[in-house]
Amino acid sequence: MTNTIKHRLPRLGGIALCALGLLGLGTAYAGSYHGATADKAQYGAIFHLDSGGDKAIKKTLNNIENLLQDPRLKGKIKIELLANSKGFDVYVKNNGFEKKLEHLKKEGVILAQCSNTLRELHVDRKDLYPFISIVPSGVGEITIREAEGWAYIHPAPPPEDSL
Repeated sequence: MTNTIKHRLPRLGGIALCALGLLGLGTAYAGSYHGATADKAQYGAIFHLDSGGDKAIKKTLNNIENLLQDPRLKGKIKIELLANSKGFDVYVKNNGFEKKLEHLKKEGVILAQCSNTLRELHVDRKDLYPFISIVPSGVGEITIREAEGWAYIHPAPPPEDSL
């Protein structure tokens, strides 16, 4: 070996040992971390559903249910599900989601539909479940909620080939 290589080997070995040590610390840290602490008295989250179809609706409703079940936020979270554009499918009568929506409403979730969407897509209010609230504008509702400090959550629709 040349002198240059012999002199670099100890340095490379030290770097490798440091890297392994950091990996070990990362593992130890990951094992002790249990997520953020919910130290505020109240939180708000608005879920925006603007795509239709069962997969998009199920994913959004499951996300809401997961948030409701987070033990850190029990008794501290206000949630709103805002539908606009093709997301109005979530609130159409006889779509298979009535029981789930009624359950979420009983849990305190605000179920809101954009009035502009109903007008623009020629959807009659009577075609929606009667327990759904109507807001003047979906984007207005989002704007107000964000100004109030609510988290904006917009689940992406699942790919067509997913379950």
